[in-house]
Amino acid sequence: MGGMERSGTRRTEIVCHKGANEYAPENTFAAARLCVDWGMDYVEIDVSTSRDGRMYLMHGPTVDRTTDGKGRIAELDSARIDALDAGSWFSPLFAGERVPRLDDFLSWIRGKARVFLDVKEAEHGPLIDTIRGNGMERDVFFWSSDSAWALELRRLAPDLRIKVNVGSVADLHEAAGLYRADIVEADLSRVTEGLRAAARAMGISFMIMAPDKDEEAFRRVLAWDADMVNCNHGDVFQRVARQVRGGA
Repeated sequence: MGGMERSGTRRTEIVCHKGANEYAPENTFAAARLCVDWGMDYVEIDVSTSRDGRMYLMHGPTVDRTTDGKGRIAELDSARIDALDAGSWFSPLFAGERVPRLDDFLSWIRGKARVFLDVKEAEHGPLIDTIRGNGMERDVFFWSSDSAWALELRRLAPDLRIKVNVGSVADLHEAAGLYRADIVEADLSRVTEGLRAAARAMGISFMIMAPDKDEEAFRRVLAWDADMVNCNHGDVFQRVARQVRGGA
């Protein structure tokens, strides 16, 4: 697994948000394959659950935006979801692309790249079992907008890594004390020297969110010497990082 770029003394790991979503439909094998081909470190995916308990790569809460189906994913059975076309909305080139099941995706990506799981809707037990069943305990980290869900994950699986969003040093202390966060993420506009230094002093990995296709923003991420960057354009970040390093 390549893709780890260096600025100054620290390597910035590249996290591809929803895969290579500029070139292929988000949350699909096609988008993840491009990330693997580029040598990215992590693929960020969304996790949702069908009515009959199957976990899928899907932002949700409906399937309308990224498939030819309609309805809430939580109200559809897996047989229906498995038959959906998750590619034609993006381009005819991806017609017939399916919504991946999480277990199949993890089995495929193991050893190729690591995974950031944005959990939209999933029960703790089946999700933890799926991670452990694929031997990916060290190769994933989690985030949920539901703070109670994240705290329960920490209680049930203290060895699994959790990411918490922060915007201040006070947020960072809460992330460390309440969640025992392994990673904190801040939007580029919220990063300060105090926040970055405090995270480093606590031994917490510091990730910067930089979603836009903006080379100057990527240079700022590198200047902050971030541990990780969460971006929609991993290929461009990789190129900028090489330029900053004086490489190819």
